[in-house]
Amino acid sequence: MKLNTIPAHIAVIMDGNGRWAESQGKKRTEGHREGANAIDRLLDVALEYKIPNISLYAFSTENWKRPITEIQAIFGLLVEFIETRLDTIHEKGIRIHHSGARNKLSKTVLAKIDHAMSVTKKNKKLTANFCLNYGGHEEILSNFSRIMAVRKSKKEALDKPISPKEFEKYLYTSPLPPVDLLIRTAGEQRISNFLLWQSAYAEMYFTNTLWPDFGRTSLEEALLFFDSRKRKFGGLL
Repeated sequence: MKLNTIPAHIAVIMDGNGRWAESQGKKRTEGHREGANAIDRLLDVALEYKIPNISLYAFSTENWKRPITEIQAIFGLLVEFIETRLDTIHEKGIRIHHSGARNKLSKTVLAKIDHAMSVTKKNKKLTANFCLNYGGHEEILSNFSRIMAVRKSKKEALDKPISPKEFEKYLYTSPLPPVDLLIRTAGEQRISNFLLWQSAYAEMYFTNTLWPDFGRTSLEEALLFFDSRKRKFGGLL
């Protein structure tokens, strides 16, 4: 498929694992497992189209409200995903990045994430940014704290205005570029506290497809939608 414009950064709200499992008469954990397989498909197609950055909303700061058994299953699948796929991901030239607060994450999960990031840090074909224990409000608030801490350590004026460039330097997603295309599956039409700063000028694409069913055709439809858009960034065409 020929496209005139390829998004530099796609963000995905992977919704619908539970509904997929229910429709199949399976446990919710099986929906999350199939969701992990959908990530494989997404990354492979993204590599084909030379999309340099993909952000995946894997676990939000609000997801801690879910049943403990489901939370444990999600993190178990995350550990399994890294253990079983890291070599392949590395061979494909994919770099793993983590965006989100490190508190509340177990030592095991943090160790797996840090290892994956270390192994793949020099890869340049595609950055797969896993947003884990992530919330847009939390990121913005903690970002101010990080900036103030840096200024204090450098004995800089704390009341000096913060420029967008300085602010973006300390975001969890740094050094990824702003989001060009935000995709949400499963029919909901909201961004759910995801990459609020980064998505200021993102094109929004909503599909009824449940995340475990998301594949090549689904991504290509989203790319065609993006290619058809005329982006103004607040100006005139």
